[in-house]
Amino acid sequence: MSVRQSLLAILDQGPCYGYQLRAEFDRRTGSTWPLNVGQIYNTLDRLERDGLVEKGDVDEHGHVYWQITDAGAAEARSWLDSPVQRGKGTRDELAIKLAVAATLPGIDVSAIIQTQRRTSLSQLQELDRAKYAGANPDGPEELAWSLVVDSMIFAAEAEVRWLDHTEQRLARHPEHAMSLGLSTQKPKRGRPVKAEASA
Repeated sequence: MSVRQSLLAILDQGPCYGYQLRAEFDRRTGSTWPLNVGQIYNTLDRLERDGLVEKGDVDEHGHVYWQITDAGAAEARSWLDSPVQRGKGTRDELAIKLAVAATLPGIDVSAIIQTQRRTSLSQLQELDRAKYAGANPDGPEELAWSLVVDSMIFAAEAEVRWLDHTEQRLARHPEHAMSLGLSTQKPKRGRPVKAEASA
């Protein structure tokens, strides 16, 4: 998720100081992606460096209000108008963990899956409880929060389904047939050459 573009989109509604910007981000996401104030100010400094925001007025309490520039407003609109591009590879720790574990001799991958399934189901139950704990289901903050929670619920459900699928696939292969020993082929120095994209 882009904190940078999210802050720009909020600033496009009007000037904010750092703590206020964090509070606005939390209001719109149900505090599901906690940001610390240091992260907010570091991001604001980079946005200022890039000409997307500028410092504005200072109030009687010393709060510096940041305001969006025309270039920042254009970037926020571009972000909102563009689809989110998922990466081609995965950095999902669970997928990598199970892929590595499945190829190591003597590892009970089924036990790893069971442990993860219990944790994922527990998280899913917590998310379901949180979803129905809202006080004002028709308010804009509740709607924004529920959109984020719904996304987390669907992701947790998908993870449980994927764990079931993975367990079924691994059950079809004898453990010894899946283990990989260390390769005897020495890798070449340097970075591997990337395959060229087909035209």
